[in-house]
Amino acid sequence: MKALKRRLEKVEVQRGQSRRSRLRGKQPRVALVGYTNAGKSTLFNALSGATAYAADQLFATLDPTVRRIEGQPGGTILLSDTVGFVRDLPHDLVAAFRSTLSEARDADLLLHVVDASDPLRDERIDQVNAVLEEVGAGDLPQLMVFNKIDRIDGAEPRVDGGPERPERVWISARDGAGLALLGEAMAERCIEQRIRRTVSLSPAAGRVRARLFEAGAVVSEACDDAGWRLQLDLPTALARQLCAGEDAGARELGQQLLATS
Repeated sequence: MKALKRRLEKVEVQRGQSRRSRLRGKQPRVALVGYTNAGKSTLFNALSGATAYAADQLFATLDPTVRRIEGQPGGTILLSDTVGFVRDLPHDLVAAFRSTLSEARDADLLLHVVDASDPLRDERIDQVNAVLEEVGAGDLPQLMVFNKIDRIDGAEPRVDGGPERPERVWISARDGAGLALLGEAMAERCIEQRIRRTVSLSPAAGRVRARLFEAGAVVSEACDDAGWRLQLDLPTALARQLCAGEDAGARELGQQLLATS
């Protein structure tokens, strides 16, 4: 526990330094989440060409690794891997892992990776969703990724789902089967999760304007005596953050953006 906490304190500092620069970009942020040993790091490596540590053990991934993924159908994305979730994670450990799991909280889209061959997969899905609720990421859009179909006789890559259940992409990260389908599904979801609007801000909304610039959400700006007119391109997740803040002007703008998205 002491060793984990020391590492997490270091992660928190490093993450705070890198988060600001990532927010200035306009690339969608996608985070891999899932029960431990679902194959998140293997999928991360398959999508990014990286060499993130992958092993059959608890907490094989602790530092939130982030890579820029080029050549996706919808353009460049920022992909992050996160720590594997487990059942009945102690509350003090959940608190310690918040810095690592906040990669999920800040994402535009969660890839919820599931071991499709696990007989307890439905239970694992519920356990991951419970932890996501605890860290404040329970309401973020999810794309279900049913991994390890190479362990299921006759299973083929496919996309299914419908109005009554989330979209699911069936893949094998180890063999690369279905990765093209996953890329198309990610692109479609990422496009859906961005807001492009032109808004007007009064001269009193200087703090909101500064936050939008800091997040890289402003495409162009014009100003006159009435204030600023901003053309915005921002992730839906940022609009949700504005709604949850203490600044009344930010909350009003966030509600306006979400109401018209």
